[in-house]
Amino acid sequence: MIRKILFLLAIVFIAIQFIPVDLNNSTDITNTDFIVAEKPPTDIALVLKNSCYDCHSNTTRYPWYDRIAPVSWWVAEHIEHGKKDLNFSEWTTFSDKKKKHKLEEIVEMVEEEKMPIKSYLIMHGDTKLTTEQVVELKNWIATIK
Repeated sequence: MIRKILFLLAIVFIAIQFIPVDLNNSTDITNTDFIVAEKPPTDIALVLKNSCYDCHSNTTRYPWYDRIAPVSWWVAEHIEHGKKDLNFSEWTTFSDKKKKHKLEEIVEMVEEEKMPIKSYLIMHGDTKLTTEQVVELKNWIATIK
């Protein structure tokens, strides 16, 4: 009986791999992108690319395990939600008022350690911002607001 259940679970697991998920992996960096438009210092750009862009841009880097269902579904939902809140790839399409508000939210989220989210940090521990990085990001954002 247990063998039949395990066999059935294996079949279901294999079958769900064929349910497509739209990948968020554009390779085009356009003039509407935050880093292109705002020209942050290299260290700030690296922090943003490393800790923010996977969920908040059109250029997600997918490790192998993010392509396996049902993890792929969960990741796709997180990216969709993240891009609804802020999409760095569309930065120049925002009004000045919206840009200012988004910059304030960025500072608030990183200061309160709400970003990157804890579930992302579990598998991407190197994306956790150091206190120094938060201060540098905050100070740089203050210069462009």
